[in-house]
Amino acid sequence: MIYSVGEYSYELVDGWAKLPEGESFLDVCGIAIGLRDEVYVLNRGKRPVMVFDREGNLLSSWGEGYFGRAHGACIGPDGSIYCTDDRRHIVTKFDAEGNVLMVLGKRDEPSDTGYREASDFFEGLASIRRGGLPFNRPTGVALSPSGEIYVSDGYGNARVHKFGGDGKLLLSWGQPGSGPGEFRLPHSVRLHPYDRVWVADRENSRIQVFTDRGEFLTQWTDLIRPTDLCVMNDVVCVSELCRRISFFKMDGRLIARWGNEGRGEGDLLFLAPHAIAADSRGSLYVGEVAMTHSKVDRGSRTIQKFARV
Repeated sequence: MIYSVGEYSYELVDGWAKLPEGESFLDVCGIAIGLRDEVYVLNRGKRPVMVFDREGNLLSSWGEGYFGRAHGACIGPDGSIYCTDDRRHIVTKFDAEGNVLMVLGKRDEPSDTGYREASDFFEGLASIRRGGLPFNRPTGVALSPSGEIYVSDGYGNARVHKFGGDGKLLLSWGQPGSGPGEFRLPHSVRLHPYDRVWVADRENSRIQVFTDRGEFLTQWTDLIRPTDLCVMNDVVCVSELCRRISFFKMDGRLIARWGNEGRGEGDLLFLAPHAIAADSRGSLYVGEVAMTHSKVDRGSRTIQKFARV
């Protein structure tokens, strides 16, 4: 089946990820594209980081025993990989072989925001009383071309933090709420070359756009529980937990949306989109947290590739 985004057309590559027999991703929580289009799949299976080539062949894996709960990922300009861990309250910088180069935050020591975990997800989120220091269950990470590190801090906080490349905290912004510059689960952060910072403000069902100094610029509200985004030329691609992905122009104008229209329950295109990334050829990768969200193991379809045609 062909899917369209303006002048671009895409085709689903069935069974793209060639998993070893008997293995599962369980959840694909983060996707990062390497300098040679390697696809780093951050997942919650027994091998937390699995690296595939464009054709879906497994190249390497690492990270066993390191993560409390993996969540988000990005690639730095030097090819290093940054991963958030929302249970250990840290962000780790790895080299391409999985060696630890730097850790941001204090392992197993959440900052004081008032947050208390509850059996009801929304009750826990409502317990956040104030924005706090890094970190309390961080979610997403992104790097600027000059090496600054941005982290959305997320399930137990309501802030975005900006660090220098050496790990020194430069700036934090955000408080719990629904007004401009406030957050109700900042779930992912991504950057635009022209000093824009996009934040997926998941439970406020919007994307907020800031300067690199944390100044609010605008918001996009034609969304339901956005989880991640990526930039593809002049198009912003957004994954939404409501079983779809959406495509916007840089000014926030919706141009396309893919979901489950016309599909039965046994043939859903998406179940719980959580991560989205684009490679140098314009192919899109969408990862899902179907196990956490719906107790469903989608096998190799936990990550799907849409190749540009």
